[in-house]
Amino acid sequence: MSPALRISVADDETDMREYFQEMLPLMGHEVVSVAADGQELVDQCESVRPDLVIADIKMPELDGIEAGCEINRRHAIPVILVSAYHEVELLERAEASHILAYLVKPVKRPDLETAICIAMRRFGQFQALQKEASELRQALEERKIIEHAKGVIIRHAHLDEPAAYRRMQQLASANNKKLVEIARIILIGAEALSPADPR
Repeated sequence: MSPALRISVADDETDMREYFQEMLPLMGHEVVSVAADGQELVDQCESVRPDLVIADIKMPELDGIEAGCEINRRHAIPVILVSAYHEVELLERAEASHILAYLVKPVKRPDLETAICIAMRRFGQFQALQKEASELRQALEERKIIEHAKGVIIRHAHLDEPAAYRRMQQLASANNKKLVEIARIILIGAEALSPADPR
């Protein structure tokens, strides 16, 4: 069973909205907003910031896929779509929009519980991959800065590459700073000492 979640639901059918409002608390979750159309769902999610969205596909204003995309342009929130139909075109759109689970009406409690578990697990994996990619990009950017600063030391202090790197490490240790911070300081210093632009 999933941990307790704050869930926003949307469906243009009153009985489905009532079903989710009744069933989700029985599963230990809190329904934090209820919408009858896609635009209302988007507006509600902006204010309540749910942990999960469960939305019907075919709704007025914005359909569930469009609403899910708009919500995720603003904040990363997992979305489960609900439909009365097995429609290939809808499934392809849903997959392309990074929807994390899909349910066909009538929605039964075991299917709902499974979909919530799958959606939250996939969302966690997606977030971890994004974090890993971000950290990798940062590490590569920092490596470029360090290499550039090392080149400055090689040119100005007439040291070889290993010695220039050791010099930077010593400066970082002595000043209680990260290596990349020392590299940035070196580059700023090099820029300050470079000949002025005659323009």
